[in-house]
Amino acid sequence: MSLAHDGKGRVYVLDQVNGRVVRHGVDGKAEATSDLRLRNPQDLAVAADGSMAVLDRLGDKAIAFYDEGGALRGQLPLEGEGVEEPGLLTGVFIDGKDVYVEREHGALVNIGDTAGNPAEPRKEIPGRPLRDGTGFINAGITDSGAGRAWVAVIDRATTDHRFTRELRMKGEIRSIRLLDSDKSGTIYLATEMHQEPAEDWILLQCLDSLKGVQTGTAMLPANTMPEETFRDLTVLDDGGVVLAHQTEKGVTYQTYECN
Repeated sequence: MSLAHDGKGRVYVLDQVNGRVVRHGVDGKAEATSDLRLRNPQDLAVAADGSMAVLDRLGDKAIAFYDEGGALRGQLPLEGEGVEEPGLLTGVFIDGKDVYVEREHGALVNIGDTAGNPAEPRKEIPGRPLRDGTGFINAGITDSGAGRAWVAVIDRATTDHRFTRELRMKGEIRSIRLLDSDKSGTIYLATEMHQEPAEDWILLQCLDSLKGVQTGTAMLPANTMPEETFRDLTVLDDGGVVLAHQTEKGVTYQTYECN
């Protein structure tokens, strides 16, 4: 259903069907499993120390917090200040020790910290935090048929608008599959594309976080299997992405970099 990584380069896979998170080492081998106590977990975020926040927006309507060993630290309800309808949340994110949920691909609401303590009061930030700590990012589709999208950055220290960059792509934009950054601040935007008569593909673009200048691209295979997923891509701290690629033979985890 989703995947994330920690500061040691380990990848965490949320297996909703079996109610677990499987941690893979840097060699790709499964090394630990954590049982989940949520009815409908869909997304997870992992802190640098390996602690996890798991989002259930539909069943328990809560976030569960786990330590690096997979032990449950606590659980917090989603509904409350800043979150009127948990079903409309579009992801969970960790910034330092603060845990946020994203409201309809817009503002993020602080629910608590990685230890499971509630945020009082709940503060909001205007976008997904850049991992270099300098700003917040947003993105959207301007015209899907014409292949036009945009990325914007707000400066963290001043809350000033840093830039908005329009991106024009060859083909129809089906959806945005990834918006994140690495620890150097490079922005990663992945869009699922379609162009007749070719099959669907994912276009990965890397952008400079100061002006939004494109620094590289990559072509990734699109997932066309009927199984539902919440998040197929995660950006590694030192650069590059991991894709959970589904086929009839199963799921493989592949790394890509912008060239």
